[in-house]
Amino acid sequence: MLRLREMMNIGRRMKKERRTLKGVEAKIAGFLRGNRRMPTYAEMIALLGVRSKSVVHFWVQKLLKAGLLAKDDGGFLKPARSALSLPLVGEIAAGFPSPAEEELRDILSLDEYLITRPASSFLLSVSGDSMNGEGIKAGDLVIVDRGREPKNGDIILAEVDGAWTMKYFRKRGKEVVLEAANPKYPPIRPRTELRVGGVVTAVVRKYL
Repeated sequence: MLRLREMMNIGRRMKKERRTLKGVEAKIAGFLRGNRRMPTYAEMIALLGVRSKSVVHFWVQKLLKAGLLAKDDGGFLKPARSALSLPLVGEIAAGFPSPAEEELRDILSLDEYLITRPASSFLLSVSGDSMNGEGIKAGDLVIVDRGREPKNGDIILAEVDGAWTMKYFRKRGKEVVLEAANPKYPPIRPRTELRVGGVVTAVVRKYL
């Protein structure tokens, strides 16, 4: 009987030794991806395969100290970085096909790559075909930065005479003209009001 207990204790110690900071972070990140929220302490007991909340607290403190987790203004846990990071394995030519290099070059966080200023950015779903020539199609998502000053040629979100639209921003002297990326839509010249809601900084499309 003593031998059995000793073996169980050894097994527990081995499991504890195998539990690593990166492994714990990966389990929490997987939960976040699947549930769109952070796990509770009670859920982390099963998630990490531990016996008590005190052990969960131990690992949470280690993740906080390592900068892998953070706390929001309300004191709730949040990821310190994106839970969706993918390996960047190389380059591929878009013209003539060539073998892609299966070489890990970097780990790329998609939200960090697409969103440079998260505090002033938001997503919009696209409808209509006025920006088809720019490759922005109905059903796409665009990332808009409302804190960025528009420059000539930028794609902007704007309220023109009470109606919202997404068009190229063209400034000719003192005149501002909004142009579509589709020849069937004429340029828009504001009659009474133009309010810029933000500059489009990225477009996102899913194929499957």
